[in-house]
Amino acid sequence: MNTKITNWGGLRVWVIGASSGIGAETARILLARGARLALSARNRDGLQIIAAEHSETLVLPLDITDHASVITARDRIVASWGGIDLVLVVAGTYSRMRADDFDLAIAERMVDTNLRGPLNCLDAVLPTLLSQGHGGIGIVASIAGLSGLPNALIYGPTKAALINLCESLYLDLRPRGISVYLIDPGFVETPLTAGNEFKMPALITASAAANELLRGIECGEFHIHFPKRFTNWLRLLRLLPYRWYFWLVHKATGL
Repeated sequence: MNTKITNWGGLRVWVIGASSGIGAETARILLARGARLALSARNRDGLQIIAAEHSETLVLPLDITDHASVITARDRIVASWGGIDLVLVVAGTYSRMRADDFDLAIAERMVDTNLRGPLNCLDAVLPTLLSQGHGGIGIVASIAGLSGLPNALIYGPTKAALINLCESLYLDLRPRGISVYLIDPGFVETPLTAGNEFKMPALITASAAANELLRGIECGEFHIHFPKRFTNWLRLLRLLPYRWYFWLVHKATGL
């Protein structure tokens, strides 16, 4: 569904959310495979650790919710490289929330980071990609965006919006020569999931997640989801009538 990538050598890749978790591991793998990287996140120190042995790597700290900082980083990349071959929007946040502990301030922060942040990135990179007529953009959503789940009262809807966004982007951009990747992880060992007090089924490391992410991009997939032993189960549940779906989720989670 997308252009396959057989060689990362020299490709210009911007990883947004590269200081920890899946983004950091993805950046490390890409650097090892010879890609030219621009690394962005709020944590400058984390970015510099990853870039320490790669002097040509661009370290561009930003807050994804700050439109001006995203545009500034884009301008520096284009000035340095003349274009961008792939943008990976990995940055996101998670806070456990259920209806009986709804917190509007926390909900708005999740919406700002998980939805408005990627929109800021789109505003920054779409003109460059469209003018080039080639390249790609990948957005990390979550398998939790497929359907309503306990503890994901706001997180799930923000990721559901990204799933819909990527589907629409694909329809608009693929005919223009631009690849679009919808990336839906299951449970991954990251700082965001470290505080979960429940057993996370099919939990995988950030390194394993990064390898799955890049394998999907290399194969030209649109929907990259992992680990499939868990994500395919949730995809199947989504096809059931609500009566069965709600019963099975309650049975599986006890919530």
